[in-house]
Amino acid sequence: MPNWTLQGCCGEVEEIVFISLYAVYSLLTMFFMEKSVAKPMKLIAIFIHEMGHASAAWLTGGQVDKIEVYENEGGVAHFRGGIRPCIIPAGYVGVSFWAGIFVALSGSRVGATVSASIFLLALLVCLTRSPNKLLVYLCIGFMTITTIFLLLDWLLDLDPMIQYVTLFYGVFIGWYGIMDIWDDTISRTVEGSDASACFNMWPCCLPRCVGVQFAICAIGFQALGLYIALVSLLNDNVQPLYLQTNAPANRFLVQTM
Repeated sequence: MPNWTLQGCCGEVEEIVFISLYAVYSLLTMFFMEKSVAKPMKLIAIFIHEMGHASAAWLTGGQVDKIEVYENEGGVAHFRGGIRPCIIPAGYVGVSFWAGIFVALSGSRVGATVSASIFLLALLVCLTRSPNKLLVYLCIGFMTITTIFLLLDWLLDLDPMIQYVTLFYGVFIGWYGIMDIWDDTISRTVEGSDASACFNMWPCCLPRCVGVQFAICAIGFQALGLYIALVSLLNDNVQPLYLQTNAPANRFLVQTM
């Protein structure tokens, strides 16, 4: 059974390394956020934001004609039809959700492989939606990098490399999303932002109030992702009963009187 209470957490090397990496990745994200070296990761976070809008459009019966990401760290998903009240909030909610998924599944090798594969599929789908030139380069670049790390992990048995990579994706995208929400929806009101669009649909909820709700979602998904990853790590580190020191050698042994 999974250890949902996290009893005994952080005593094994894997758990200590995981938490330490999460903290280091968070600090590096904060420090390098405004540096040019972080530009590709910021652009991929914007891509996931736009894919959130696109996914909501598809799920509500709409069509997506084009997805674009711009050098100035803007982006747009051109869609037709669908349920607009579901599509508009899906950008910030989507980027927060997928950041949490990256973190949560990085707690195991198989989980990290699954999240990396979903990421590769999203990049591949994007290439079929008339992306602008910058987004084409971005998709090809991240497809290449992620595939290389997957092959190194599984073919050369460099476990847990893919876990560390997907954890980095999740931490950076998650914290970028939180900071972007603060900058564009809480600290100020940006005309044309998702929060303003939500306000236009629901005038009772001011843009800053919408931004606070986005921020709660973003922080909540990041915390939930970390919790699930730790549960997964603890589960992997628990020996089955038949392997424990004082257990019978044969796990199928039945004692009879």
